[in-house]
Order: sequence, then C-alpha cells, then structure tokens
Amino acid sequence: MPDCEISFDLSRIDFRATSDLLMASYWGDGRSDETHRRAFAHSFCAAAYIDGKQVGFGRAITDRTVFAYLADIIIWPQHRGRGIGLRLVRALIDHPELSTVSHWSLSTSDAHGMYEKLAFKPSTDGRYMRLDRTPTS
Repeated sequence: MPDCEISFDLSRIDFRATSDLLMASYWGDGRSDETHRRAFAHSFCAAAYIDGKQVGFGRAITDRTVFAYLADIIIWPQHRGRGIGLRLVRALIDHPELSTVSHWSLSTSDAHGMYEKLAFKPSTDGRYMRLDRTPTS
C-alpha cells in the first residue's frame, strides 16, 4: 500500500476533480456540481493524498452518534487496486468523532470484497427497505 495521508479537511479537497469523477461514476450519473457542494457540506468527508495530491474521496452521511452511511467512496483510476480505498474507509469508520456509531451501511455494485475486509456483510435479513425517487429541483 502506498504511503498516503487521509485528511478530513474539506477545504483541501479538489472539488473540480472530485465532482467530475463522481459524475462519471455509475452511481453519480445525473448529479451536478451543486448537488455535490450540498452533499459534501452536509457530510463527514475524507480524502486520500499521495505526495500532497488528492487520489481519493469518501464521505459518511451521519448523525455522528448512532448511524452512518458510506457514500461516494472513489479512488482516482490510476491509483486503484493499491489499498487506498480500504485505508480511506477505515479512517472514516475509525475516526474519533464517529466512535459511537454502531450502525454503518453502504451500497455497492462492485466493491463487496473490499468492504468484507472491514467486516461489512450483505444485508439479507429482510429488515432494510429503500425508497428511490426522482428528486425535485
């Protein structure tokens, strides 16, 4: 795993690169910069840096007490497969401000193996429900 720094300083995040990469992802299609600005401002964000250059991003949507939902975990394509995503998610779930969070959840189509390394399990108990809707302007 490369030596990377994880920072929770929102002002350090390369917004342009992060927003563009998220809008190009399978889950971020249709989002806008304004959507990302609002989402980042209301989330617990983290970014990964190598030699001071951002190479990853992730956020937790959370009450900082009981519940957190991992979202927008993304590593720049040229840095994938090197353990940076694992380190970024571990930094989020281990952050002292989130130490009382007992329920973490997420949705992924392609990274199950990474999350399983952190003890996440597929939810098949029939308790979780979901509402998908088209957002209004």
